[in-house]
Amino acid sequence: MTFVVGLTGGVGSGKSVVAELFARRGITVVDTDAIAHRLTAPGGGAIEAIRESFGSDFITPEGALDRAHMRALVFRDPQSKRRLERILHPRILAESTTKIAAADSPYVILVVPLLVEAGADPTRYQRVVVVDCNENDQIQRVMRRSHLSDDEVRRIMASQAGRQERLDAADDVVDNSDALDDLEPQVERLHRQYLALAREQARHGD
Repeated sequence: MTFVVGLTGGVGSGKSVVAELFARRGITVVDTDAIAHRLTAPGGGAIEAIRESFGSDFITPEGALDRAHMRALVFRDPQSKRRLERILHPRILAESTTKIAAADSPYVILVVPLLVEAGADPTRYQRVVVVDCNENDQIQRVMRRSHLSDDEVRRIMASQAGRQERLDAADDVVDNSDALDDLEPQVERLHRQYLALAREQARHGD
């Protein structure tokens, strides 16, 4: 069984940066958000199911999911959100499971933005690491990156687990409140820890 570390954090917390630091150490990173983007890109495996369920208005002329249109719908209609999740989640699970099984690194980082909201499945993750920062930093980062308004970012954050809820679910925490240089030693320490835990699991044949 592959040793899997679930990596999560709120929007704008810096999950991708931390995941990249693990990747530089030769660790396979499976990013469920990236899988979701591929599934909803032109020709993606979820496009026809989304078209059938929501209608062509939610598909761009290029054949991709119209993210802004869908975001507006799921924020005001929880039932539509659940309908979209029923389309995407099984496909994301299947592809991420295949990628984990094919990994040849000592352990795998599985990036799951809504890991805490979905419930940390102990059969899927042997460890959960949370990338943490203060909420004002999150808002500023997302506004710069995605060109969303302050209100839009706050609505996204309100739909996610709170900061303390994520910290309560964490086995390990990466503090991304300061300079990027401060991430490197934190990731190195965790990398050594996960290597040791993965070796231990392999020895016991779990």
